[in-house]
Amino acid sequence: MFKKPLIILLLFFFVLGQRASVALAQGSEEIEAFKKNDRVLILAPHPDDETIACAGIIQKALKGRAEVRVAYLTNGDHNEFAFIVYEKRITFRRTEFIHMGMVRRQEAIDAMRLLGLGQDKLTFLGYPDNGTFAIFSQYWQTGKPFRSFLTRISRVPYKTDLSFGSPYIGESILSDLKKVLLNYKPTKIFVSHPADVNLDHKALYLFLQIALRELRDRIPRAKVYAYLVHSLDWPKPRDYHPELNLKPPESFRNTQIEWSKLDLVPRALWLKYKAVLAYKSQTMVSAFYLLSFARKNELFGDYPEIQLKKQVSSKKRPPDFFGFSEMFTGARGGKEAPRANNPAGNHGEVSYAVVDKYFVIRVAKDKELIRRFSLALDIFGFNRRRPFASMPKIRIKARYEKFIVYDGARQVNPKNIRLHFNADDLILRIPLETLGNPDFILTSVRAYGGKPVLSDTGFRRIVIK
Repeated sequence: MFKKPLIILLLFFFVLGQRASVALAQGSEEIEAFKKNDRVLILAPHPDDETIACAGIIQKALKGRAEVRVAYLTNGDHNEFAFIVYEKRITFRRTEFIHMGMVRRQEAIDAMRLLGLGQDKLTFLGYPDNGTFAIFSQYWQTGKPFRSFLTRISRVPYKTDLSFGSPYIGESILSDLKKVLLNYKPTKIFVSHPADVNLDHKALYLFLQIALRELRDRIPRAKVYAYLVHSLDWPKPRDYHPELNLKPPESFRNTQIEWSKLDLVPRALWLKYKAVLAYKSQTMVSAFYLLSFARKNELFGDYPEIQLKKQVSSKKRPPDFFGFSEMFTGARGGKEAPRANNPAGNHGEVSYAVVDKYFVIRVAKDKELIRRFSLALDIFGFNRRRPFASMPKIRIKARYEKFIVYDGARQVNPKNIRLHFNADDLILRIPLETLGNPDFILTSVRAYGGKPVLSDTGFRRIVIK
């Protein structure tokens, strides 16, 4: 007598489960298959990033008979705490940091061997761990290269690395990365995410964007996949959980990012686990964190490119309005969505426009946020008619109605840059000429309302039409 209600109940839970599965899968389509003619390049900021983010990709590509190469931006020589735990001694001698970089280099070789990749497929550039973002934003066209705080070194010290002896300046890194791309001509590139909180991870993404633009007519256009490693309180739970899926962080959900994934078969997951453990110098300190990435899948996704048309203000649409109708908006945490005809918005949202030869950025805020409201902004423009080394590298720090402007390491006169601090928003208007009349812009906005972060967009690619 209870069979019919029981069947209905079972069907209900089955449908509910199916819907949950579909919801979980939305935005995480399986990454496209690797083919024999694919040339896969994994770009790693530090030795271990290629393993925790792309061990499954490496194995899958090799199984599909694709060519695979890995290039490391740094040797990871700046982790003093890991050095102390691993070597069981404290030292600040330059040679000891170089030794640590060589240890991590060998660990990378061992980890890749486990995944089926020989040493001849690996390229080490040897640039300063925890210094490459400073180089990208400040050290171009200078005879005084960046000097690492811990190592006190200003040139690549590793004789076995491609870049041995190269000064720590932007031209060196860009030149070496272009050399890797030209020699290999990859069809698929995996690189660290533009919203990763680690600055070396951001820097590698930025250097790649510039290198690809400069080589646009010399190499085939590659498909670029961004992988995330460092994000606040992610992934959870920590430690080794091979039964769990790797999901996007909460702050990245409901965004314009189209996530793709690679599901790992049991053997591939086991080999990834073993490869992570090959980094003994790191797992002695943070195995619980690194092994959090040994899960049922690997995850990839980048922000879509924003395209802005130049607009001209008129009597019907005064300059202060800045053409918000065609802007794109980013909610707090870097969430992005197209903006309709409504200049108001949720607090923390970020909008962009190009109006009357100005690049305009608007950050929405709460009416009560006045003197506690602050902003940090990076703007790096690319102009195909100028060497990137000579382009302005603009950084702006604003608090309430006051702001300062840097071009590279120098504080500069903020001529013609205007800041409007209103009840609902802050609007910055920057002449395109000040940015080097760019074809496209790489920009990041971080807004604060006292202690909490209201918005952190990561680096967005904005093309000006």
